[in-house]
Amino acid sequence: MSGAVEARLAELGLTLPAVVPPLAAYQPAVRSGVYVYTSGQLPMVDGKLPVTGKVGAEVTAEEAKELARTCALNALAAVKSVTGDLDRIARVVKVVGFVASAPDFTGQPGVINGASELLGEVLGDKGVHARSAVGVAVLPLDSPVEVEVQVELTQA
Repeated sequence: MSGAVEARLAELGLTLPAVVPPLAAYQPAVRSGVYVYTSGQLPMVDGKLPVTGKVGAEVTAEEAKELARTCALNALAAVKSVTGDLDRIARVVKVVGFVASAPDFTGQPGVINGASELLGEVLGDKGVHARSAVGVAVLPLDSPVEVEVQVELTQA
């Protein structure tokens, strides 16, 4: 039975995807005490990247913002994989977003807003978080964006 968070996803027309399998030697998410840390989540959909390239060159900022939303959705799936229930999220503590950027692109915060806004839409006040948005030269598989999330869980 899905809880309130998954019901909210459904209201938004979203479905929690399967956890993206690791591409190397890591776990999609790890729990330590009351915290869950996700690995960097790429905007994988059905096992592949829908778009590749640098933001500000091959990928527009608007496309990248949507990809960041997908990264956040994948991060929620990774959190659920170690908690069993997204309703256990007390709050999102931190989001770190990486944007593969063309040399003159400076809109990284706007791109990562895609992830931040999704978390707010889904989790309400529990989705408000600290954040970093970093421009990088290249990301795995030539992904335009990558997002990692840290959440605090309620005491069970």
